[in-house]
Amino acid sequence: MASFRLTRSASRALLSPSLSSSLSIFSSSSQSSSTAITSPHFGNPFTRLSHLFPDYANSPRHFKVSKENLSFLSNFRPGIVWISTSSGVADSSGKGDQPRSSSDNKNVAVVPSWIEVYLPPGIQPYAKLARLDKPIGTWLLAWPCMWSITLASTPGHLPDFKMMALFGCGALLLRGAGCTVNDLLDRDIDTKEHFARRWNLLLGLGILLQLNNYSRVLGASSLLLVFSYPLMKRITFWPQAYLGLTFNWGALLGWSAIRGSLDPAIVLPLYFSGVFWTLVYDTIYAHQDKEDDIKVGIKSTALRFGDSTKEWTTGFGIACIGSLALSGYNADIGWPYYAFLAAASGQMAWQIWTVNLTCRADCNRKFVSNKWFGAIIFSGILFGRVFS
Repeated sequence: MASFRLTRSASRALLSPSLSSSLSIFSSSSQSSSTAITSPHFGNPFTRLSHLFPDYANSPRHFKVSKENLSFLSNFRPGIVWISTSSGVADSSGKGDQPRSSSDNKNVAVVPSWIEVYLPPGIQPYAKLARLDKPIGTWLLAWPCMWSITLASTPGHLPDFKMMALFGCGALLLRGAGCTVNDLLDRDIDTKEHFARRWNLLLGLGILLQLNNYSRVLGASSLLLVFSYPLMKRITFWPQAYLGLTFNWGALLGWSAIRGSLDPAIVLPLYFSGVFWTLVYDTIYAHQDKEDDIKVGIKSTALRFGDSTKEWTTGFGIACIGSLALSGYNADIGWPYYAFLAAASGQMAWQIWTVNLTCRADCNRKFVSNKWFGAIIFSGILFGRVFS
């Protein structure tokens, strides 16, 4: 990937006629080179680019710079901006630069993550290891917990927000620990990463100890799933189902943290609704990597289902919504819940039937949209409980 790296002064030189600076061109090839160019005083931003880069006037599409990107630069804060000149896109899922389809060849401006901008350099490796700059995994892990805690609240009352905050922190730590375990199995890990793993687990243990005894045992029993999940993609074509069992354990734990025990008629349908939900979103996500997975021998439901993916995920979606409806009915929840459930059904149908499974960028967009599915269900449970 070739990129232009604009320092604080360089970005201003492009957009302010009173400033000048240098701009370096970097290449990701094995023999990268850089050229310093002093920018003259130009008026129109696109005119300035034509002067800075003579080839831009002849082939503006080569540089993939849009008015929106330049508008972004005009509001640029101290830091670094990257304007991609490749056909890739850096996403928020942790997959890095991903190829675009011909129909998805849009201009992008990519900025460093908040970790690189705000955190001290010594802390950045640990934050990146825990994927703090890619929060979608934390959202997907946290939502079943929030559903369960809210569903367990007393009808007509708000849920326990302190408990929700505790579980939110737990989701962040557990997700980081899970990512670290996955990295341990995928490549050699240095001392810093071993330390980060232990730190995450210790903090997670501290949170677990804040719960009642029943919940402590229940929470500890999930560790087998957490640590064995990364092995599943090497064993079975159904690692997404195993991930569902792991990621949605909070649906059981949240209820027990409030009530001190489990009500199977309510929490089991809620738990399995999350499992089916995971099978939908993680199968879509797995389609991003299917070519690479074939090469390295990794298994997934995306490879198992192939061209029948949309039919399979539709079935899982129906099972998810049906299980949510059953859980709400058994919990005697109020009517607003079902209105939100209908909206969530529409969101899930949209992502399943509009996703382009051959386009990595679109698969990622649909995958990330599941944070809104979780939010819709949570809103339905909240209003359904308050107005019970």
